[in-house]
Amino acid sequence: MRAFTIGPNDANQRLDRWLAKTLPLLPGPLAQKYIRLKRVKVNGKGSKRDVRLQVGDQLELYINDEFFETPTPENAFLSVFKPQLDLVYEDENLLLVNKRPGLVVHPDESERVNTLITHIQAYLYQKKEWSPYWENSFAPALCNRIDRNTGGIVIAAKNAETLRILNQKIRDRELSKYYLAIVHGRMSPPAGKLEGFLQKDEAKKQVKVFSRPVPGGKTAVTLYQTLKVRGGLSLVECELLTGRTHQIRAQFAAAGHPLLGDGKYGREKDNKRYGRSFQALYSYKLSFDFTTGGGILEYLKGKTFQVARVDFVDEYFPEKT
Repeated sequence: MRAFTIGPNDANQRLDRWLAKTLPLLPGPLAQKYIRLKRVKVNGKGSKRDVRLQVGDQLELYINDEFFETPTPENAFLSVFKPQLDLVYEDENLLLVNKRPGLVVHPDESERVNTLITHIQAYLYQKKEWSPYWENSFAPALCNRIDRNTGGIVIAAKNAETLRILNQKIRDRELSKYYLAIVHGRMSPPAGKLEGFLQKDEAKKQVKVFSRPVPGGKTAVTLYQTLKVRGGLSLVECELLTGRTHQIRAQFAAAGHPLLGDGKYGREKDNKRYGRSFQALYSYKLSFDFTTGGGILEYLKGKTFQVARVDFVDEYFPEKT
């Protein structure tokens, strides 16, 4: 329990607004619930959320200590009242989450709270499966990343052993990641391999594709096959044999077939024609193709997981009825 005395600077405020200012980590809906449950007392009694506080009022807050902390990126999950997660799969070791386009996976300069990892931490905290306040607590961590405007499956480890195993499996290419993309034009040949060397331009946050080795360049290999062709667009499935920044987007653009909606590597006039403002790219399928022991994750060997649907496939390549 924490006690407060209302001074002149806080007088005449509504109780719920004072609570929001005093405990910024406490989600608004949870604050309202605590007021209803009389876990917020004014002068020893329960109160209404719209009561006006007066100088000298004594407040008693029966609220968990963590909500009294100063907001930081590490405790931002406390402010998430209802985590928004589309779970593809979950067990005691990991989560497979279908990240929606537009959501960043980690806090950055543009977003500190509404991130995928924050929602995952809030989800596990509210399930009482994890808390940063436990002794020697492991913080849930992501094993892979996806660009803000790309959707798809992200793996979150619930414990350190899972994180270690999956990081090694990814390095050893024992996980297969498949993407769906829509590209402009028709691929020739309809199935094949895109190979090159990607050089990152940090200033532009963009990569360039070269056909030969260049200083700082990293090998990039993408397998693709055309699934459908319609109206000047092709739906392709891509398998990443390497995992470089913007690999699919840059390689298809370099091949003369930029992704639909891609403002960084594509052509604005082509994208406007189809009404797409961000890249049509989705990490839709993941296979655990372990060739060596999987330790505590051995049960995942040979398993494949896939999202239920991809919006741009339904929009640009609808099934005939």
